Amino acid sequence: MTPIVAFLTGEGTDGAGRDVFEVISFDDAAVEQAHDFIQWLFPLRERSGAQPNAPMVTDEDIEAIRESISAQAALAAATDRLAIFYYRNGHWLTASDHNHLRITRIIKSLRLLRGDALADAFRTLILARVEEAGSPIGKPTLGFWARA
Repeated sequence: MTPIVAFLTGEGTDGAGRDVFEVISFDDAAVEQAHDFIQWLFPLRERSGAQPNAPMVTDEDIEAIRESISAQAALAAATDRLAIFYYRNGHWLTASDHNHLRITRIIKSLRLLRGDALADAFRTLILARVEEAGSPIGKPTLGFWARA
């Protein structure tokens, strides 16, 4: 079992020694301040520019994560946690913010690991929050989210 599969199934830890349950339990301040967890909660096939040592998923990892009830539950809980964070906080509702990259990653990872419907549902939730705030997000970012 690879480190990313072990982490998402609750059988391993991330690069900082935290298990998935600890990361999902972060308060809002920790979600905003920690920059080394999002790649573990929402992995992609490509290397992270922000955290180049974070794991990437392989086809085998993707299959294992899709088939694991515990990994799917962890991803659902992680998605809910980040949705709550983005709804409770408005500091990211600006033309440019590092959270925009996180949102793109979440949508892409959900599409890869949980399917189009759940990725689209998260994107719809984010876009509703943006609209509620008066649409302060720039068109380039909205384009990234549309293509994610």
